[in-house]
Amino acid sequence: MRWVVDAMNVIGTRPDGWWKDRHAAMVRLVDQLERWAAANGEEVMVVFERPPSPPITSPVIEIAHAPRPGPNAADDEIVRRLRDEPEPNQVRVVTSDRALADQVRSLDAAVEPAEAFRRQLDEA
Repeated sequence: MRWVVDAMNVIGTRPDGWWKDRHAAMVRLVDQLERWAAANGEEVMVVFERPPSPPITSPVIEIAHAPRPGPNAADDEIVRRLRDEPEPNQVRVVTSDRALADQVRSLDAAVEPAEAFRRQLDEA
């Protein structure tokens, strides 16, 4: 299974002050995703709405971003990548955005609610 994570949707599941330092929240999410992916042997891509600045890299997961920031930019990038996916039925998109979830399902991929996935990360 390939996991595609709507980054800010997952980050936003916890009112832990992430909005005070978005970059630090992004780094924390990547760290959690790396640990989770390594522990579970999963392939993970996280999609941000804009390029992290300073850049965030990972030897474990793929870090992607929308080509241009804007409303629903990460959602549009996830859909674009899913359309290019040779086996969308092998992809699970993590989001709680209803419109994105509907698009993902119409492309034959699965959806994992962000809150449920966040609990998995917290347990890893």
